Amino acid sequence: MEIAAKLNYYRMAPRKIKLVADFVRGKKAKEALGQLKFSTKKAAPIITKLLKSAISNAKNNLKLKDEESLYIKKITVDEGPTLKRHMPRAFGRASMIRKRTSHVKIILDEVKK
Repeated sequence: MEIAAKLNYYRMAPRKIKLVADFVRGKKAKEALGQLKFSTKKAAPIITKLLKSAISNAKNNLKLKDEESLYIKKITVDEGPTLKRHMPRAFGRASMIRKRTSHVKIILDEVKK
């Protein structure tokens, strides 16, 4: 049984979030929360919040009692739409600034005993 939680249109570049996502992929949920707590990356609190949401989805929607048996089966970080802005430059020119967004999805599963 798979439990999912997702975050869409988050205003951070996907490459920054992927560093943290790769760090916790495949780990047990409780172990991943502990590791994210001490991470210095800016994306760590976002992944932590999303992981807690997935755990509470498992408790409330699927009536799962033992959260120790959950592990991160899959975590994906995809690119969302890019906001395009312009910055003035010398000689009347303008350069493009791309403000990237991300879609993050976490899928948890139970460890088979």
